[in-house]
Amino acid sequence: MTPDSLRAALRGVPDPEWRDAALRRVAADPATITAAFAVARRRCGRAPLPGADGWSADEAARALLLTALPSDHARHADALYRHGDAAEKRAVLRALPLLPIGAAGVPLLHDAIRTNDTRLLAAALGPYARHLDPPAWRQAVLKCVFTGVPLAVVHDLDVRADAELAAMLAGLAAERRAAGRAVPADATELLDRLTISGGVTCASSTRTST
Repeated sequence: MTPDSLRAALRGVPDPEWRDAALRRVAADPATITAAFAVARRRCGRAPLPGADGWSADEAARALLLTALPSDHARHADALYRHGDAAEKRAVLRALPLLPIGAAGVPLLHDAIRTNDTRLLAAALGPYARHLDPPAWRQAVLKCVFTGVPLAVVHDLDVRADAELAAMLAGLAAERRAAGRAVPADATELLDRLTISGGVTCASSTRTST
């Protein structure tokens, strides 16, 4: 997803005049982003956006507000995340890969992964999660399995998944099997793929879902 594609997807949302004016104001006066961010849901709605899979109108509008900043993207993203509600935090997380901030937003990913909000966890594992180091990324994937977040939300899952993640999943599968609990089907399928491709041999890597 790019700012241009989000802008195109937002063409049919309510109050496009407000959106365009807000983007101009933020570009000219970055301090106005705080107020614009707060009212974006009321102005643009929260409906899913056709052509922007998984994005809602308010998330897209807030992401564009961040991209409109002339500088200090990381500082503003951090402040909006720290002081925002759950929807605003999620919008910041989704906007991170669109911003010229390098790895400066990684602390926000760590915070989102620590929470019990599965929507924040899912948002944290989008494209920007490429900046997570392997141990943190593996733990986040495992938390998805624990909390029921579909693994389909994890960007580049099959690219980054490795033997160590397979061992962690196998251990979790063994624990759940011993407790008489099912393993999510997507986790079992991932473990099967890793076992086949990586030659992982573990008794607990056999299919355990019901």
